[in-house]
Amino acid sequence: MIMTTQTLFTLPETSLPGPLPVDYLSLEDRIEHSAWNTLETQLTREGLAVLPGLLSPAQCRQTADLFLEEDLFRSRIVMERYAFGRGVYKYFRYPLPDLVGRLRESLYSHLAPIANRWHTAMRIGERFPATHAEFREICNRAGQPRPTPLLLRYQAGDYCCLHQDLYGDHVFPLQVVFLLDQPGRDFEGGELLLTESDPKRPGRAEVVPLGQGDAVVFAVNHRPVRSARGFYRANLRHGVSRLLAGQRHTLGIIFHDAK
Repeated sequence: MIMTTQTLFTLPETSLPGPLPVDYLSLEDRIEHSAWNTLETQLTREGLAVLPGLLSPAQCRQTADLFLEEDLFRSRIVMERYAFGRGVYKYFRYPLPDLVGRLRESLYSHLAPIANRWHTAMRIGERFPATHAEFREICNRAGQPRPTPLLLRYQAGDYCCLHQDLYGDHVFPLQVVFLLDQPGRDFEGGELLLTESDPKRPGRAEVVPLGQGDAVVFAVNHRPVRSARGFYRANLRHGVSRLLAGQRHTLGIIFHDAK
């Protein structure tokens, strides 16, 4: 099954002629003007939703270039060593680069109410505070002090096995991935994959088409599914298909920190 990209970003009225460039608004304003009600509906129904063009091409290039700045990262993972797939990813250290930190804080403030409604529906006791700083403090007190935003690089032949990003007892149920390169120009293949195991119906798999600068929000491990008796949990995993040519960078925003 192939997911179609739904526009979930609306701009305020302006007197400027023609279409607005993506960097007309600040990063925070672009996030603020995303269609969050529509996004929540799609997230709950499908387990994922796409925010197209959230980062400008310049922001994508600048973020991908951070991969070479070793001082910004706390660890480097060669996936083949751990049977995770093939490719390399790096976890940022604190303090996070400015754009990464702003994305994490701004996106969290909009996703936390959705996460709380999901937990209510799935009868999970944990609730999330309004700001990411407060949630970080909860993680720290539980022995989860290490930052989890990461930058990934895939080259021809690389791929990522299906997995869930779980790093401790406190797990924020949503995460966000940004595609930093342009399919068809910078690379071929390397599609984002999402699979769902549902105890009451056959499983499904989604190919998520993304363009440069698009963000996809998706479930970390579970999403609520409505039934005649309320809600139950469907289990989700994500991965990346084999890259056929070129080079592909992605930025992953995970909101809970790691042990």
